[in-house]
Amino acid sequence: MRFDRKMAEARFENATITFVNTLLVAFHRYKAARTGEPIDTDDMVLTFEDHFDGDSLNEDVWRAHNFYGIRKGGYWSSSQLRLENSDLVITTQYLENGEFGPGWYTSGIETEDKFEQTYGYFECRCKLAKGQGLWSAFWMMNKHVNEVVGHSRNGAEIDILESPFWFRGERKRNLVTLNLHYNGYRLHTRYKNVGIFQLDNDPYENYNTYGVKWTPDAYTFYINGYPVAKTSWGGVSEKPEYLILSCEVDGGDARPTRGWSGYIEKNDKKTFKAEFFVDYVRAYQFKEYIDKKQ
Repeated sequence: MRFDRKMAEARFENATITFVNTLLVAFHRYKAARTGEPIDTDDMVLTFEDHFDGDSLNEDVWRAHNFYGIRKGGYWSSSQLRLENSDLVITTQYLENGEFGPGWYTSGIETEDKFEQTYGYFECRCKLAKGQGLWSAFWMMNKHVNEVVGHSRNGAEIDILESPFWFRGERKRNLVTLNLHYNGYRLHTRYKNVGIFQLDNDPYENYNTYGVKWTPDAYTFYINGYPVAKTSWGGVSEKPEYLILSCEVDGGDARPTRGWSGYIEKNDKKTFKAEFFVDYVRAYQFKEYIDKKQ
């Protein structure tokens, strides 16, 4: 049997992530309490807003993600996107006759080169996709994340929401995880779990808001308008970042493997369908930065 390096790397990476997250769920889990000072946007200006009204995606502000095609254990395709009842809906399912052949299909969109911003408050309201082997995500990226520079001031991956815990059962599936990455995604990668948070409702049946306030000093993460974590780990990004909405399938080279979200092949290929509903995405900028541009 020929050694498949890509799949070996994917399995090793997924096994490592799964092990680390098992420990984090056990020891780094907190309640997303509605305490502290709620987010206040009075000193900010709304710079981006999409409620996903109409019949099609607004291509003036969104584009297909750079990883269109093969993405982790499946494929990203625009066929898995639709607007319905003023929601963006990303569907994950198995297709025998998909755009790239048989496999698991989902999608991702981004605002790269269309809307990018340094600092501010960024938020989405959404209902998560349910099923194992996949997760919903709202995140931010910068073109320089892959550069190995020893800090994240040139850009970071800011994971405002990831939801890989459905397969852990009713007592643990209402958890979401917040993460930071910089220095690329291979040997020199740097990763920080900001925290795993337990919501006070079922996020797969209810809409919740997830946001981050990004200042020169720190990232403050919010769930339903209340702060849950604050960090300046790695050095705060000082470069413009763009927005991403996506669903992911655990695996590599378009072949599913077991990972931190379970194993998607355990679902019935003929009937399984998971849907990520996004009500809106908003971005605000601090007035002081707006004034500096004028």
